[in-house]
Amino acid sequence: MDLDQLHTFLEIVRLKSFSKAAQSCYRTQPAVSAQVRQLEQEMNAPLFARLGTKIALTPAGEIFAQYSEQILDLRRRAQDSINELERVPRGELVIAANEATCIYVLPRVFSEYKKRFPNVQILVDRAYGTRVVEAVVDNQADFGITQLPVTEKRLQVAKIHSDEIKALFPPGHHLANKEGILPQDLAGLPLLMPKAGQTRNRLNAWLEPVEDQVTISMELDSTEMLKRFAMAELGVAFLAGSHCREEVAAGRLAARSLGPEPMVRQIGLIYRKDKALSKAALGFIEVTMSHAVTDAGAIPKRMGTMERGAAKAAPIES
Repeated sequence: MDLDQLHTFLEIVRLKSFSKAAQSCYRTQPAVSAQVRQLEQEMNAPLFARLGTKIALTPAGEIFAQYSEQILDLRRRAQDSINELERVPRGELVIAANEATCIYVLPRVFSEYKKRFPNVQILVDRAYGTRVVEAVVDNQADFGITQLPVTEKRLQVAKIHSDEIKALFPPGHHLANKEGILPQDLAGLPLLMPKAGQTRNRLNAWLEPVEDQVTISMELDSTEMLKRFAMAELGVAFLAGSHCREEVAAGRLAARSLGPEPMVRQIGLIYRKDKALSKAALGFIEVTMSHAVTDAGAIPKRMGTMERGAAKAAPIES
């Protein structure tokens, strides 16, 4: 049974004629009769009674006509809803990102998106590191926000944010006034390190020249704890500059660049290359790219407009 057969059947009911229904459906009368026979075989009951040159619905045909009308009406309503979805997107988007990114990088993105797409619900899947990539690859999330590089070939990657990893001290710390912090400056000092992830890996490599003199006091997986413990003089912490801007501005923490070269991190928006993008999804890419920040203190730069089928807003890389 298919929708075309139901349409033909109801045309016969409406016009009370096989030949007229054939003309209405742009088919031959034998083709229309064949469709009815297929329906009767599938229902295991006659749908029409032939009374000379006239036809009438059998009791089974009357029941089938009622359900056929409901099925085609549901089909029309489904199409109307889909058409309305193109005009006023609705539904939900699942975004995989860690908590700090949601707090310090994405609020303006989410705020503007909700203004433009009020009927789309944003669901945040709190995930970290490789889990963000896995969530997008496994279609458990529509988008991921994660630190680059991401080498998964099935994903499209758009750079949306960059800032520095900095060393954090209480304002009175003897290194707080130093222009740049070298690994040897931290020899013997208690360090508050992120528990895992790309930032931790980069810090491990940076500290390698003095690894025998490094004292890791605590390993923490919370941005807030890293800041609080640094303020409590429990050790030197390391965080992205965007994550501690308020505390530094208020004089509760001092942040210094790592040397000899600043440790810059890149944040990217990731999504599957082979996934069909709805208008709501394309809108999220557009809004996110419009708030792309290329350095820790930059003003968001308005990017290009997203067009269906391709991410026109740059920079995007595979």
